[in-house]
Amino acid sequence: MRIEVVRTGGFAGIERRAVVDTAGRCDAREWEALAERVLRRARDAPPPGTPLGVPDGFGYEITVDGRTVRTADPRLSEEERELITRVLKEGA
Repeated sequence: MRIEVVRTGGFAGIERRAVVDTAGRCDAREWEALAERVLRRARDAPPPGTPLGVPDGFGYEITVDGRTVRTADPRLSEEERELITRVLKEGA
């Protein structure tokens, strides 16, 4: 499974991007379960065009095997926050 996170916005407006590929990882099942929970939760997201974030806040695009979810602070779920943090920390 390929998990990509793109963070945009913030005061400086600098984009940050990272990718984790779970293939061959000993913790792949954990990553994949977390990513699936994030995708399931996205079905309950506000409709397109609804403002997601706050001025100077971060916006996130999470792409899991071609399926993309958009979210922003302060609306992050615990699962989204965990996945974003892990991918930005461990991803290349």
